[in-house]
Amino acid sequence: MSKSKSNLKVTPGEARTLSWWKTRKDKIDMDPPYQRRGRLWSKTDKGYLIDSILNGFDVPKLYVADFTYVDSKLNRKRLPYAIIDGKQRFEAIFDFFAGEITLNPDFLLLENPGLKLGGLGYRDLARNHAEIAETFDNYNLSVMSVITNSEALINELFVRLNRSKPLTGAEIRNAMAGPAPAVIRQLAKHEFFVELVSFTMQRGQDLNAASKLLLFEFSDKPQETKKSSLDSFVRSATKKRSQLELAARRTIAGLNIMTEIFLPKDRLLVSNGVIPVYYWFIRSLKEPEYRLVRDFLVRFEEQRKANRQRAERSSRTASLDQELLEYDQYNRSTNDLASYNGRIEILKRRFSKFVSTAGAPNLFESQER
Repeated sequence: MSKSKSNLKVTPGEARTLSWWKTRKDKIDMDPPYQRRGRLWSKTDKGYLIDSILNGFDVPKLYVADFTYVDSKLNRKRLPYAIIDGKQRFEAIFDFFAGEITLNPDFLLLENPGLKLGGLGYRDLARNHAEIAETFDNYNLSVMSVITNSEALINELFVRLNRSKPLTGAEIRNAMAGPAPAVIRQLAKHEFFVELVSFTMQRGQDLNAASKLLLFEFSDKPQETKKSSLDSFVRSATKKRSQLELAARRTIAGLNIMTEIFLPKDRLLVSNGVIPVYYWFIRSLKEPEYRLVRDFLVRFEEQRKANRQRAERSSRTASLDQELLEYDQYNRSTNDLASYNGRIEILKRRFSKFVSTAGAPNLFESQER
C-alpha cells in the first residue's frame, strides 16, 4: 500500500442514536465541496426511510469526516463533522424530527398492522404513540468515521461509494482532485447561474455548463464537451494552473456580459445545452452590439419554432428556412464540436443581417412568407 493510501482511516464510529445526531445537527457540515446537491429525495422517498427505521430494517452506512480526532485543514467550517456519504438520509431524519415530512399514507407498522399511523408526523407520535417515537429516537445509525487530511482521498472515497448510484458527470467531476473543480464551483455561483438561468440545478447542471465555458476559454475555442472530454480537461488542468486561472478570469468576464444581456429566469435559458453556444456567440461580438442580442435571440427562437411547425404541416421544402432546419439538426448533438461550431456560425450570420437592418422585425417576417 502506498504512503498516501495510509493517510485514510475508516472505522466504525461509536453507536449514536438518532436523537443524539438531532441535537448535533448544527455541528455537521452538510455541504462540503465534494457533496451532491441536496434535496433530491421526494417526501415519499424520505417517508420510506422513516418507515424502514420504525420497522427495524437496516439503513445503509453513512460516512462522515470526523474532525474530533484531528485538527484538519479540511475542516473549513470548523465543525466536528462533515458528511461524505448519506446526506439525503440525514436530511430525511432531520426533516421528520422537524415536522417537515410525515409518514407515508400507506405506512404499515409490521408489529401492529392494525394501528393507523399513515400521515402522522414525529410530534404526533411523541404525543399519542410515545413508544413508537422512542423507537425512532433510539435507533442507532451505522456511521463510519473517516479520518484523513487528504481532500483527494475523501473525494476518491466519495466517488467509490457512489459508483453504483446514478451520479451525473458533473457530480463526479466535482469530487475530482485538483484546482479545476473549485474553479468550476466558483463560476457556478456567478449571478448569471444563480439569477438568470431557468433550468434546475439539483443534479449539477450549473456545474456542467460552467465547466463547458471554462473549457472553451481554457482552449480559446469551442471544444467537444462530452463527459469524457470534460473529465479529461478537469484532470489535465491540474498541471496548467496559470492557464486555468486566466481561463477563469475570462469566463467571469464573459458571464458578466451575459448578465447584462439576459433577464432573471430568462425563457431563453431553459437548457444548459444552449449556454456555451450563446456564450461563444456573444464573445465574438462588439460591445455596442450587446443591446441587440436578446431581441435577436428571441426573434431567432420564434422563427425556429414557426419553421418547425411549417415543416410538420407540409412536405414542401421550398417554403422552409433550410438554415434553421440545419440549426435544429445541429441541436440534436449538443456536445459535439461540429454542433457547437455550426450553431455559433449560424447565429453570427443571422445576427449580422439583423444588425444591418437595425433589428427590424420584418427581417424574420419576410422569411416566413
